[in-house]
Amino acid sequence: MRIVIQRVSRASVTIDRKINGEIGKGLLVLLGIEEADNQTDADWLAAKLVNLRIFDDENGVMNRSVLDINGEIMVVSQFTLHALTKKGNRPSYIKAARPEQAIPLYEYFCILLEENTGKEIQTGVFGADMQVSLLNDGPVTIIIDSKNKE
Repeated sequence: MRIVIQRVSRASVTIDRKINGEIGKGLLVLLGIEEADNQTDADWLAAKLVNLRIFDDENGVMNRSVLDINGEIMVVSQFTLHALTKKGNRPSYIKAARPEQAIPLYEYFCILLEENTGKEIQTGVFGADMQVSLLNDGPVTIIIDSKNKE
């Protein structure tokens, strides 16, 4: 599983001109799932995400997590995070998980975040054509891959 985390002042996802979800201060998370992913990857990523200290403390140092600031989280499915671009100019998405595998794992990840934060997680709709709007705070953008635990 691969996530792109953006610290935001606000974010929303719109589908067919209707807002499907929106958050204030917190994290916008783009989530890509590949065939090799399983619940162990989701467990690790969810714990890492909610405890990642990327919000400023009283001294202006990134020392607080989304839990510490009582922030919100939005998760948007993003199969293109597993694009292969080595050959040619047209990306291949062969490593991205098929919907029958990806949807349950996506939903599991969101449930884990709800359990860890005690808050409803805002989402897009898996596979939908979505417009994502955000005000990146910082900007702070971090990429984490469960297959590359650095």
